[in-house]
Amino acid sequence: MNRVGAEAGVSTSSVMARVEQPEPADWQREHATHIGELRGRLDEAKKYLSFDLVSLRREELAEEMSKPDLWDDPNRAREIAAEYSEANDLVELVSKLEGSLREVEELYQLAVDENDSSVVDDLSAQLARIGEELDSLELESLFHGEHDENDAVAEIHAGAGGTDAQDWALMLLRMYLRWAERRGFKVELDEVTPGQEAGILSATFIVHGRRAYGLLSTERGVHRLVRMSPFDAQHRRHTSFASLDVIPFLEDVSDEVEIDEKDLRIDTYRSSGAGGQHVNVTDSAVRITHLPTGIVVSCQNERSQHQNKAKALQILGAKLAERQREERKGQLQALSGPKVENAWGNQIRSYVLAPFQLVKDLRSQYETGNVEAVLDGDIDDFINSFLRFKRAQEAEGRS
Repeated sequence: MNRVGAEAGVSTSSVMARVEQPEPADWQREHATHIGELRGRLDEAKKYLSFDLVSLRREELAEEMSKPDLWDDPNRAREIAAEYSEANDLVELVSKLEGSLREVEELYQLAVDENDSSVVDDLSAQLARIGEELDSLELESLFHGEHDENDAVAEIHAGAGGTDAQDWALMLLRMYLRWAERRGFKVELDEVTPGQEAGILSATFIVHGRRAYGLLSTERGVHRLVRMSPFDAQHRRHTSFASLDVIPFLEDVSDEVEIDEKDLRIDTYRSSGAGGQHVNVTDSAVRITHLPTGIVVSCQNERSQHQNKAKALQILGAKLAERQREERKGQLQALSGPKVENAWGNQIRSYVLAPFQLVKDLRSQYETGNVEAVLDGDIDDFINSFLRFKRAQEAEGRS
């Protein structure tokens, strides 16, 4: 053996070294790469989320909350509590991920040392779970707008396409109501204008929940539907459009706008139509027109005319506040995005039901063939994909 090795120019010790240190198995290389990627993502997330500063701020807020006179000023106390809750959620999530990743790294190293491939499935499952939690953490960095944390006022309008478009507007309304329900958000359906034959002409609803505006604002724009029309006697394929507009809802906009009663025209009318069983059928619905701007808001879903008026004034205040922000920034894209025609060529997303099944976002290019699930409110992948697309665009612009 030694003679053969020597004749080949290879020492016994080098041969033994290769025997004692075999090449890593495929599962070892794959998992090492995966762990390294997750570690890099976590370290990068901590940087762009300013994790160290948030941790220090959490300690400062904890001290503030421990002061006995905190609730002498209830408004400030609520602000501190809300800020602490957000900071604490981030710190706890990062700490949990740090611990989970460290445990996986230790398990992997132990498996490598003992060349034990029996833990491969367990490692893969843990890495997949950490990856999903990192996805959630990375989404935190995508919400940095002034009002992303706020509730949202949303409006749906039927566009080009006649009765099909009005039916499509109703389908969109259901999609967003189902989406809100899936997330545990509370929804107020404030106004619904029925279509002439089917569906709706418009609807206004308020979504209450953390980051409702930040999430729903990604859906702002024109939505296009292609299907075999149920309203066509020959059952031909039709294209129809409906739009979603979203603005942040603020409980109190008095610091931003002042509404003069002399500038308002207030009309009352009988509630009716597609609002459902909770819509009143008395003359309690309220429509308010802001004469200087021409902005019109309606509310019909509260129990009394007084409540409908109060809610309509809140929505009007939110719209006027948005208008002022747009004017201050000098561009229509400040919060509300560009106003485009609710028709062909301006859509952000296409929903194709025939001749094939496909929903595709024309901005992020994300798509799925599960149209039924999307129309039932499963749109989080579209929202997340657009948020990442938007962040990539912003990063590219900075570079």
